[in-house]
Amino acid sequence: MCFGRCARCVGYKLLILALLCIVANTLLYFPNGETRFASEHHLSKYVECLHGILGGGFLVLIPAAVFIGLHSDDGCGCFGREGCGKSCAVLTSVLAAFVGILGSGYCIIISALGLSQGPYCFTHLERHWMYPFTDSSGGYLFEYNKWSACQEPQNIVQWNVTLFSILLVLGGIEFILCFIQIINGILGGLCGLCCNHEEVSNLQMYPCFSDEHETCYLYYYFTQQLLYWYS
Repeated sequence: MCFGRCARCVGYKLLILALLCIVANTLLYFPNGETRFASEHHLSKYVECLHGILGGGFLVLIPAAVFIGLHSDDGCGCFGREGCGKSCAVLTSVLAAFVGILGSGYCIIISALGLSQGPYCFTHLERHWMYPFTDSSGGYLFEYNKWSACQEPQNIVQWNVTLFSILLVLGGIEFILCFIQIINGILGGLCGLCCNHEEVSNLQMYPCFSDEHETCYLYYYFTQQLLYWYS
């Protein structure tokens, strides 16, 4: 089932990306490896939104598990049509992909807002905790000489910019992969099984190609190219 293979490929990539998002968001809680800033609530409000742990992490793990598990779906058929059960399973994966879209979208939005507002830190001028770059609308990202305004935690600007940027990129890739799977799942459900075991043995290079399923083959080739460019 070539659409199932495409879904599993997406699933494994999402699994890795989701785990990376969880790690990156966790690191945001511990600037320079110190725990006292989290316990004292001296972190940016966007760090505490759990966008990497909940959004780009656990919500993306749901479609990843669904996509990876498609190969074990035996699908006993429906309406008297053999193989229809697997087509229904592929269509069901579209719903899981929408969950991934929501999670990754949440991760993208919060990461962008976190980068725009800047870190919450103790400044040497005002001598209190504040957001010193909130009025710059992200312009501070290119004004490195102003980063020294944050006295504590040390190097908090670099820490936040690096991790929020990583989460922004990871969330963007997750969003693209989930979108690809939505299209893949819809066409996979409509086309049904584009190849069977006999076709695989006869057509090793293009297992989905046949006179009946030329459309399925063309889309399979298209999705594989997309996955190649975004891997």
